[in-house]
Amino acid sequence: MNIKSAKEEIKNTVRAYLARDDIGNFRISPIRQRPLLLMGPPGVGKTQIIEQVAQECGVALVAYTITHHTRQSAVGLPFIKEKTYAGRTRSVTEYTMSEIIASVYDKMEATGLKEGILFIDEINCVSETLAPTMLQFLQGKTFGNQKVPEGWIIVAAGNPPEYNRSVREFDVVTLDRIRRIDVEPDFAVWKEYAYRKSIHGAIISYLEIRRENFYRMETTPDGILFATPRGWEDLSEMIRVCEQLELPVGQELVLQYIQNPAVAKDFANYYELYKKYRNDYRVDEILDGHFSDEAVTKLRLAPFDEKLSVIGLLLSRLNDQFRQSYRIDQYTEELFGKLREWKEMLPGAMEAPDVLLQRLAQQMTDQLELRKENRQAGSEEEWVQLRCIRKLESYAKALQINEKREPDEAFAYVKEQFAQEPELRKKEISAASAALDHAFTFMATAFGESQEMVVFVTELTVNFYSSKFIADNGCDQYYVYNRGLLFAERQQGIMKEIDTLRAQENVDMLQEQ
Repeated sequence: MNIKSAKEEIKNTVRAYLARDDIGNFRISPIRQRPLLLMGPPGVGKTQIIEQVAQECGVALVAYTITHHTRQSAVGLPFIKEKTYAGRTRSVTEYTMSEIIASVYDKMEATGLKEGILFIDEINCVSETLAPTMLQFLQGKTFGNQKVPEGWIIVAAGNPPEYNRSVREFDVVTLDRIRRIDVEPDFAVWKEYAYRKSIHGAIISYLEIRRENFYRMETTPDGILFATPRGWEDLSEMIRVCEQLELPVGQELVLQYIQNPAVAKDFANYYELYKKYRNDYRVDEILDGHFSDEAVTKLRLAPFDEKLSVIGLLLSRLNDQFRQSYRIDQYTEELFGKLREWKEMLPGAMEAPDVLLQRLAQQMTDQLELRKENRQAGSEEEWVQLRCIRKLESYAKALQINEKREPDEAFAYVKEQFAQEPELRKKEISAASAALDHAFTFMATAFGESQEMVVFVTELTVNFYSSKFIADNGCDQYYVYNRGLLFAERQQGIMKEIDTLRAQENVDMLQEQ
């Protein structure tokens, strides 16, 4: 199962386990709510999908990597208690509450959420002393003598034995009490995520060409060599910062994230070509509507890899614009809603309008911090909320400076200032629409209705930001080229053709040598 399907399976499980009947009882009794066990190679995204599920289902999340814990922190510390049995007083060993169970109650108190996910990572890599506790946890949903509260769903994750020498096999008794989901790397699914997270375009286009390097785990005499989705995502963040600071990105840096020398070298070389193509073809100028006949001819005659790299450059720049347009749209709607809330607070308020705005901004700040602390706020939400908070604070300061103390004049002033925001949104949409049209014009001039156009339109379709932008704002050229064509199937055929040609090129090179 790929990671996207696994995520949907977990989301459906959360909804099913938390569903209640007419009298408030769980439709599936807690004793029948089997824990979920995600098994898959390291770095494939198991932890991230649990965070996403918690956010999207609106439940709390408590996450532990169990290999960082001892038996005492998981079970609790022993203490002596006097009890009477058959008329005689005995000293009995009991245990304090488990740190993990206590964290669940702390989370409920901090968030006000009574339902959530208790996520235990690396569950099959625990120490010998903690292994029986983990089996008890999966079988009986308890740590020591403390039970996981009702309404909390257990999800565990582990790595198969081939990826970790310290892995412990579960017995049949345990396996018969859990739901096991095996997860495998899937580049096509990850690519959707990569677009949503704005993974660097060089990485997306490189992996489109070298899919075999998306996930690699090799045991060699020199140790384990690997490349993982986690590594590619972290490398993306580093490359973006290096570009902003004009720092070099070389093979040694790549190898720190992609710990396979051959793959690291290959990507480092590709990245240099990627930058060269960006300059040679002047991608930003293409999106501004300016390109030369020489550039068109050069690309038309270029090798497949170069064509796909340039398409990737266009898509990456477009994705940046679509993402910014999406953010501005969300921000404008959020700000409008907060100002409407502020307007309703004004009549009869004992505080000045600017003070009310400041209070509203502070409430947003507190809520955002709480959501971030509980891993419920994604990067897009954080960007929108912070921008909205700063704008509310700037409005409050302007009211104070301009001495707008009466509710009516304060609202009229802020309303006039807010009018700039929809205009900004229109400009962002207009700029992104123009860039998309210019990209289509360039692609049509260079390739017409060719396989390269199929790749371009397919990527626009699977990309969250571009597909939403086109759905909301339209694009005539997209609909023209999309009409009647089965892009997904055709792209698969195209990529197979590219792989075949590349293999033949490698054979030719070897023969020449």
